[in-house]
Order: sequence, then structure tokens, then C-alpha cells
Amino acid sequence: MKIKQVVIRRVLFTFSLLFAPLTFSAEVSGVWKHTENPAWIEIRLEEGSATVVRNDKFPERIGREILKEIKASDAKENVWHGLFYIETLGEYKRVEISLSDTERLLITGKVGFISRTAEWLRADKNPTHE
Repeated sequence: MKIKQVVIRRVLFTFSLLFAPLTFSAEVSGVWKHTENPAWIEIRLEEGSATVVRNDKFPERIGREILKEIKASDAKENVWHGLFYIETLGEYKRVEISLSDTERLLITGKVGFISRTAEWLRADKNPTHE
């Protein structure tokens, strides 16, 4: 009986190690609101992209793919890399996406010597106009 319990515990432990990163990785998916601007994006990790779902300042940006080619980092846990659309440049630039906790997303990009981090907070699934 003890051998059976040990085997079950080992199997459960192995499954928890295999699937724990997938469980937390899924947490990046969802709707996020920019902390300084009235803009919301929806990240769909399974598609590797994020789209603007609401922007009170620039409504013409709704539906725009703001992030693409999102992939998990091989070196760091809870970190992804992708391409973020920089409006002023009119092109996509490489960024690092990280979860500092389950409710706070950081997107960090670098253009030349300038590095910038944008903070996003988890939002309602379907943001509506206020």
C-alpha cells in the first residue's frame, strides 16, 4: 500500500511540474488597462497577439493588433517576448512582457538608448464606455 501512495505522489508531483508553467502562462491572457492612458488591450496567448479593444482618446485604434508574435521566454519564467506597435514610429519593435503579479503586466521596450516600461492592470473582460 505504501508503494502505491509513493507512486501516486510522484506522478502528481511530475504533473504539477509539467503543467504549472502552463497554468500561470495562461494568466497573461485577458483584458488589460493601461495605467496612464484610457486604453484597453486583450491578449490572446493562444494566438500570440493582443488587440486594442477600447481607446477613449484614439477610438480609431480599436481593433488594431498592438502586440504580435508573443512567445514565452526560454530563460525566464512569467516572461514573454513579442513585437509591440509603436504609433510614433509606425512600426513594431521588440518588447519584453512580464507579470509582476497576476494583476500587473509590464511591457518593456527599447529603441536606441531609450528604454520604456508601460504598466497595465487586469481589467473587466468586456470594458464598456463610462
